[in-house]
Amino acid sequence: MNALKNMEIAFIAAAVIAIGTSFATAGANTVEVSASSTAIAQAADSKMPVVTVSARRLTAAEKAAFI
Repeated sequence: MNALKNMEIAFIAAAVIAIGTSFATAGANTVEVSASSTAIAQAADSKMPVVTVSARRLTAAEKAAFI
């Protein structure tokens, strides 16, 4: 029982340290991302791939047969 109590204390201590570190470094991890106009133009010019499925839909009876 003493070992379980020590594991609980170790877990709570680790959680408190992790939460404190998270709050302390919250402002330090900001990342600024900006796309240049050439990257936006390249994305706008690219064609989106399209997949066309030419198959008939199953009826309710056919769906029920699979189950």
